[in-house]
Amino acid sequence: MKNEILANLDHPKQLEKLYREDKQTFKKAFNGLYPEMQNSVVADYWFERLNFEGIDISRGTGKDLIFIIVASLIAGIIAKFPTFLPITEDFFYPRNIGFIVFPFLTAYFAWKNKLPIKATAVIGGAIFISLVFINSLPHVNANKSDTLILSCLHLLLFLWSVLGVAFVSNHLNNHEKRLSFLRFNGDLVVMTTLILIAGLILTGITIGLFSLIGFQIEEFYFENVAVFGLAAAPLVGTYLTQTNPLLVSKVSPTIAKIFSPLVLVTLMVYLVAIIFSGKNPYNDREFLIIFNALLIGVMALIFFSVAENTRTTRNQLTIFILFLLSAITVLINGIALSAILFRISEWGITPNRAAVLGGNILILANLLLVTVKLFRVLTRKDDILEVGKPIASFLPVYCLWTVIVTFLFPFLFSFK
Repeated sequence: MKNEILANLDHPKQLEKLYREDKQTFKKAFNGLYPEMQNSVVADYWFERLNFEGIDISRGTGKDLIFIIVASLIAGIIAKFPTFLPITEDFFYPRNIGFIVFPFLTAYFAWKNKLPIKATAVIGGAIFISLVFINSLPHVNANKSDTLILSCLHLLLFLWSVLGVAFVSNHLNNHEKRLSFLRFNGDLVVMTTLILIAGLILTGITIGLFSLIGFQIEEFYFENVAVFGLAAAPLVGTYLTQTNPLLVSKVSPTIAKIFSPLVLVTLMVYLVAIIFSGKNPYNDREFLIIFNALLIGVMALIFFSVAENTRTTRNQLTIFILFLLSAITVLINGIALSAILFRISEWGITPNRAAVLGGNILILANLLLVTVKLFRVLTRKDDILEVGKPIASFLPVYCLWTVIVTFLFPFLFSFK
């Protein structure tokens, strides 16, 4: 290996090839040769590259850490409101679960991005109005009020949209900044999942250790410790992704690349299986609900994959997989949309059908634009960076739809 390194010192491609074939042997051989090559700029570069120990995990500033600790404690206290306030869990959690975390994440990015006072006031006002509105809706049995369920579900998306505004700060019309927000969400999901897995392991160890000495602490632990941990997980995950951007920057794209072809194969098999199953979304309401949930999940994967791949790859195979995945999802969307229209024509309009119809139309339009862009990339008529633009452009449209469903549907359908 030493002779090959010396022979190719002035040939960067060959040297890189040697390194990738056997990194450990290359490093050992190069470090042994380095004292003889210290007058070479190329050798100096390779020495620094091979012996760079990496960047330690950053703890951020003291103010960042204090903010996250205080926010986590307050979030945990809010999550415990039904315990020490005269409100039931059935009333509190469906309406307010989004307010446990989203306002603090929004405040964090508003603070870090140094938003103007006016913009901060608008964001704070939107959160406050939504808090008052959702808790002012008539207290009826959630199983009998479709508009209440729809408002609660879409409120989460509305609060997510407000978080997005704080994230992009003064760059609301910047497509790349909007895609960065989607990447942040992907990184946050990965980091929060890791934190929750670690917390689950710690929970098992803690309960197991105390049980060995005769203390059964399960109820106390879950009611007082686990609640705070669950509330803090996304806040801590956000803190880690923002103070250590390289921590999961390679994990998220890798996950996207692995799952995209797997989901593609699963969808193809699933569509064939539907034909032989006898099930169809036209007459089976539960099947239609699952069908739409599948659609939303796959769409989220496509958007996340596109957001990641616009900065990490120009690989045609990856683009081809995303194109097929997007095209099949358009087909699934078309089936779901036709089923919704069929049900409306047969049994009339309801809050649920109206909400699903509007959402499916938006998703179909967005996916068609993305599919066309991916096809143009495959035929080398567009750059991969162009694919992210229709996704970024549609984010405000989704936000507007969440506003309509959350705040207007209860009145349009008389709180049914």
